[in-house]
Amino acid sequence: MTSGARFDLQARLRTDQPAGARMWDYLLGGKDNFAVDRAAADAIVARLPEMAEFARAGRLFLSRAVGFLAGEAGIRQFLDVGPGLPTVNNTHELAQRIAPESRVVYVDNDPLVLVHARALLTSSPEGATDYIDADARDPARILQAAAATLDFSRPVAVMMIGILGHIPDADGPAEVVRTIVDALAPGSYLVINDSITTPQNDDAAVTAHSYGAVDYTLRTVEQIAAFFDGLELVEPGVVSNPLWRPEPGTHPSELAVYCGVARKV
Repeated sequence: MTSGARFDLQARLRTDQPAGARMWDYLLGGKDNFAVDRAAADAIVARLPEMAEFARAGRLFLSRAVGFLAGEAGIRQFLDVGPGLPTVNNTHELAQRIAPESRVVYVDNDPLVLVHARALLTSSPEGATDYIDADARDPARILQAAAATLDFSRPVAVMMIGILGHIPDADGPAEVVRTIVDALAPGSYLVINDSITTPQNDDAAVTAHSYGAVDYTLRTVEQIAAFFDGLELVEPGVVSNPLWRPEPGTHPSELAVYCGVARKV
């Protein structure tokens, strides 16, 4: 990274207001967060005790979904939009553990995520990993930049784990998803995981807003399912996150976070 790029990222780093990626890092037991992030996260957990469980369940779903995609589905290219701060079992690690030749592109515009991504996320020799500094609301830029690493004439799995809530309805989240899906080859997959609107979740979102965190748009299960329109849902469809292909021998409980994996035919 050049000194100019490093300065730009440092200039964008705000430590006076909470950031979603850093709050999530705190909930997962990470150390890449600030006092303002911890205060906001603690306030949310006080209103929604399951919040930390949401964070852990999201990581476990990512692991199961990538395992399915790289294994059973044979996918070798991944576009992970809004991955958050690096932790254990990131998308490239999960995919390359199964298929070392997997190619993975991460997209984020949080400056701390970008700093750590460049420093920590390295590819296997057989595969490739790249990082794009872009807003999730700019699919045209994402697709153009990702094409330097991914071959869009072949199947790609698009991972959108906890990111669509950061795109308000006014910014057209459905259009963002559709633009990306339209650029994918048949046999590609779309993966979505997001919290749904419930009285407790809505209250937590209001609390986060009061601490200065970026607003998160909570949607109904039906609205999340609509993002998959025109695609072929993988069983068991759009379900509560822990119930999507749970590990054998486990007995998961339902959470107010829903997910799905669907194939472009």
